[in-house]
Amino acid sequence: MPGVWFDELSLGQRFDHAIRRTVTETDNILFTTLSHNPAQLHLDAEYMKGSEYGQVLVNSCFTLSLMVGVSVGDTTLGTAVANLGWDEVRFPKPVFIGDTLNIVTEVLELRESKSRPDAGIVTFLHQAFNQRGELVASCKRSGLQRKKPAA
Repeated sequence: MPGVWFDELSLGQRFDHAIRRTVTETDNILFTTLSHNPAQLHLDAEYMKGSEYGQVLVNSCFTLSLMVGVSVGDTTLGTAVANLGWDEVRFPKPVFIGDTLNIVTEVLELRESKSRPDAGIVTFLHQAFNQRGELVASCKRSGLQRKKPAA
């Protein structure tokens, strides 16, 4: 599934990504340990039973990575030059093991690159929702995107 060329994007364009993902305990443990995050709230179920959540919280960096990763096939696969940054990363509700996330992306900004005539800069708004339709994560992501090659 190829991404979209810069010149094929439009302001306000929305992508309702078909890929949904149920977060597993393995996802959380692997990501948390691979990223060297020893926080009890991600790894210690007994400790978390006594917390306000009553259960382990999924590592928010995993949630961010999943949210952006799911968007790639529809937006930037094969058309991205580089990821330029993530801004306004928010986690308004926790993600728990067993939650199923679906992702929506909107094009917020488009501008020509001053240094690369064959590319432009796009800003996406990514949002992740759980199975109850609650917003659990969002971020703005800017990237350098290739223009459609001349035929």
